[in-house]
Amino acid sequence: MAQITAVETINQGYFLRKRLGNTLTYALLIIAGIYTLAPLWFLVVNSFKSQADIINSPLGLPASFDTGYIKSAAEKIHFFKALGITFCITLVAVALIVIVSSMAAWIMVRNKTKASNLILMLFVAAMLIPFQAIMYPLIQFFDKLGLKNSAGLILMYGGFGLSMSVFLYHGFVKGVPLGVEEAAFIDGCNVFQMFFLIVMPLLKSITVTVIVLNAMWIWNDYLLPFLVIGNSSSKTLVLELYFARIQAGQFGNPWTTIFPSVLISIIPIVIVFLFLQKLIVKGISDGAIKS
Repeated sequence: MAQITAVETINQGYFLRKRLGNTLTYALLIIAGIYTLAPLWFLVVNSFKSQADIINSPLGLPASFDTGYIKSAAEKIHFFKALGITFCITLVAVALIVIVSSMAAWIMVRNKTKASNLILMLFVAAMLIPFQAIMYPLIQFFDKLGLKNSAGLILMYGGFGLSMSVFLYHGFVKGVPLGVEEAAFIDGCNVFQMFFLIVMPLLKSITVTVIVLNAMWIWNDYLLPFLVIGNSSSKTLVLELYFARIQAGQFGNPWTTIFPSVLISIIPIVIVFLFLQKLIVKGISDGAIKS
């Protein structure tokens, strides 16, 4: 009887510690969630307020959700034009990154030589080089080539996005069975058919990860478009936000332009991320395990 009581006491202590641990974990997650979502709340509620309401009550709800500020901000930043330019640059740059990095990783995995390992190490080492270290020489070089425009910007994004993308693809391609490729070769597929029709569909989850990570970076980037495009007629959304802020600040009424402009600018990429977040997490975890 005493032995049974001792076992029950141990079980009660175990479940109590487990419940206490779960409670503490949930509390920390709730705090982290509030901390993460607080800037988004701040942005949303202030996008529908007047300048005076923003200053007097920055965290409170607006008296009325006036969409006039959103419409005014969209006109000031030339939203639809800038959205089209940003979308085209992001789409072409991400497509370039995906095609080149996936093929490079596939070739390096299937050709297990010292040269392949050396090239992979160079790609990994390139991830450690900060952009600021090569910023001015690169801009000067592209200026001499006549590529300080949208085409040059796409090429720069393609180059800077290769290192991480090759690293992610390399770990994932190792999990693709070689027998599938051999069967495709026996059936008469050439190299390009084998890669795009057989291998690439098997890399769907990591491809989604590469697409979203690079798309979010390119979409939200400010420094590279500012250096390459500047105050030209073909500005991205982030550049439009920057110059709209400067212009609004000259008239002493910046916040009613800044908050709604930022809100409508982040909506497209947030929607993409929400729809693809499960595939992003799966691709990163699978790639890390197979590396």
